[in-house]
Amino acid sequence: MRRFLTKGEFALWQRLRRQDTGYRFRRQTSIGSYIVDFYCHELKLIIEVDGGIHETQEAYDTRRDGWLKSMGYAVLRVNNEECVYNLEGILQIITAKVEELKG
Repeated sequence: MRRFLTKGEFALWQRLRRQDTGYRFRRQTSIGSYIVDFYCHELKLIIEVDGGIHETQEAYDTRRDGWLKSMGYAVLRVNNEECVYNLEGILQIITAKVEELKG
């Protein structure tokens, strides 16, 4: 588990922890053998903030997402830089996913 957040993760966490989406999220949560960036238990929604390292681990991320989805989780990937420079746009994407999942 990482102690320090990237700038994008920090910006997004400040909004998620205030429950701007209407749901409670936890950060750095263990699910199976994986640690996810943000997780909403009620919706089984995982939010992953992708930075530069994710460009080199695409196969790992695909395998990981496949396993999480097979276990019934919804995985939403957002870009770290977008979380810093377009946080409102990212929150709109998250809100749309929340609406889709709550059905």
